[in-house]
Amino acid sequence: MRNFLVVEDLTPQEIEGVFSISQDLETKYKDGVRDALFPGRVLALVFEKQSLRTRVSFQTAMVHLGGSGLFLGEDTGFATTRESIEDFSRVLSEYVDCIACRSKSHSTIEQLAEHSSVPVINALSDFSHPCQALADLYTLRRHVGRLDGLTFAFVGDGNNVARSLAVACSLLGMRFILAAPKQYHFDNSFKNRVASLAPDAQIEQTEDPVAAVQDAVAVYTDVWVSMGQEEEREKRETAFQSYQINSKLMVNCPNSVFMHCLPAHRGEEVTDEVIDGRQSVVVTQAANRMHVQKGLLAWLLGHR
Repeated sequence: MRNFLVVEDLTPQEIEGVFSISQDLETKYKDGVRDALFPGRVLALVFEKQSLRTRVSFQTAMVHLGGSGLFLGEDTGFATTRESIEDFSRVLSEYVDCIACRSKSHSTIEQLAEHSSVPVINALSDFSHPCQALADLYTLRRHVGRLDGLTFAFVGDGNNVARSLAVACSLLGMRFILAAPKQYHFDNSFKNRVASLAPDAQIEQTEDPVAAVQDAVAVYTDVWVSMGQEEEREKRETAFQSYQINSKLMVNCPNSVFMHCLPAHRGEEVTDEVIDGRQSVVVTQAANRMHVQKGLLAWLLGHR
């Protein structure tokens, strides 16, 4: 049994395997075929945070695979004093075939996985968003044809999404550059961790967004203030003011694509003219969450 809590839970070869399954299922989907590989299987969706893309893409993916998705919100008492995570996990995994958890704390998902007898998928935590990273690089591969040797620029906070993308890029041979105020750069422990996973990793950090995007095949951003950071709003908006993705910045990379994990705060980290412009692939990104998570579910449940 395998879990998927961080990107590095899969080897580069295994990521390619998930991408291969995803592409096969995506092609069939576009031909009107729903390949019901796992009839009767149940995916539990344990969510502590709001969601549109993650919840709907996972639930729909499981239905397309012939199974069903069971959404479990705060009424189940998960991660509260109602019962221990250990008891919750052991009992829930007697009922379902896989668990996707969207949690406020990464350690909560780790505890859930430790005591589960079925695969657990990190559907977002404060540390990592591995499903988003897989879908993003799948999208980029499908758009430009390759990944190895190309540059991926992330302009914004070195947050959970940025960390997952940095690891995914390192494993798949891409150069990753983060442009952010210095206080929002990756810390040394994370950089050392990536170096241990991929000794040839090229991860760079700068305070200059123009320099970051010039050679990039993809320019990516995320909200400046994520859920749970509302008290830092004023400080963050001030710090990131010169890191907005707008037409003035994008003129430095006319052949790159613009990416965003959504939801976007239009007029803050990105302008309408960019997110709705010709370089934007944000809708395709969102669509590919379903295809890649379908491939991931199939892989974890034994389809090779």
